[in-house]
Amino acid sequence: MWGVLMEAYGKSLNLRSIRVAVIGTGYGGVELIRLLTLHPGVSTVDVYSYSKGGESLPFVYSHLYGVTDKNVETYAPAHFDERYDLVFLATPHGVSKTIAAELFPKGLTIIDLSGDFRLKRGHVYEAWYGKQAAPSDLLEEAVYGLPEFKREAIKGARLIANPGCYATAAILGAAPLLLSRLIHPEGLIFDGKSGVSGAGRTPALGVHFSEVNESVSAYKVARHQHTPEIEQMLSAVSGEPVTIVFTPHLVPMTRGILMTIYGRLKKDVTDEDMEMAYTAAYREAPFVRLRRAGDHPTTKNTSGTNWADIAYSLDRRTGTVVVTVALDNLLKGAAGQAVQNMNVRMGWDESLGLPRWPVYP
Repeated sequence: MWGVLMEAYGKSLNLRSIRVAVIGTGYGGVELIRLLTLHPGVSTVDVYSYSKGGESLPFVYSHLYGVTDKNVETYAPAHFDERYDLVFLATPHGVSKTIAAELFPKGLTIIDLSGDFRLKRGHVYEAWYGKQAAPSDLLEEAVYGLPEFKREAIKGARLIANPGCYATAAILGAAPLLLSRLIHPEGLIFDGKSGVSGAGRTPALGVHFSEVNESVSAYKVARHQHTPEIEQMLSAVSGEPVTIVFTPHLVPMTRGILMTIYGRLKKDVTDEDMEMAYTAAYREAPFVRLRRAGDHPTTKNTSGTNWADIAYSLDRRTGTVVVTVALDNLLKGAAGQAVQNMNVRMGWDESLGLPRWPVYP
């Protein structure tokens, strides 16, 4: 019934309805299913998996009882011949590149939520991910899917690399200051804190309740795979090499990212300089909220939405700017941004079908 209502709503907006598939049933995949089922431009949402084929979605995710009776289908490339317009890959790093190589020749538009197509140089991917890189022709084809800075390229892309959650927060916070030449490109420090859902649904000792509860821990220090992704995009934005230090932390909450950024100021920067830099960068960005100087965001204020909240404080004593960015790692950091990319690719309103009201408290 809900799908019929959404299709009717889409027709009222004069949208060309499209058929989509989601491959993968992790946390990112199930958020995609929720968003796409409620999207007025999507008529069909089918779900595929290697491991869950033949099971019903309510069996995989019990919160969906009474919401859908859809079954998960077993992934096979032959199922995708002229059946879909767009495919989301919510699959692990190293798996997406194989599926993309099978589906790209079929003329499909692909939005990949893994890291397989984010890095343009294959040897960099192999060094940081410890896996074989995607074919070079697909890496050349891929467009980095951060709409705030890649909107025009996304419009014509057939392979979109959805950014990492930490990378989204880091780039959104630092890029305007590099663009405006307000901070030095070297020595940038990024301190990231993430909810446990960022580790995915597969059980592991480090994310057991008794291991995470009442504890905060740093992990993958000096070797997190989002480091070269952040450096690649910030270098492209600023036009000069950018080097960073990035340390992620796991905190005992389900979802959310708080990124704190420390940059050395190039000159005696004023609040007006800062406001101009961010306003110029995000004037056309429907999901970036700029908060007052010193009014730093919390993860709670973005939970369940596609918002990214940004604030800063100037530490004139040390010549440092401190920027904080908060976002929902499963929405703006994953599935929400993927749907935002779909909207841009289809020529629709960028915010179509995406939640703006946070879940609060």
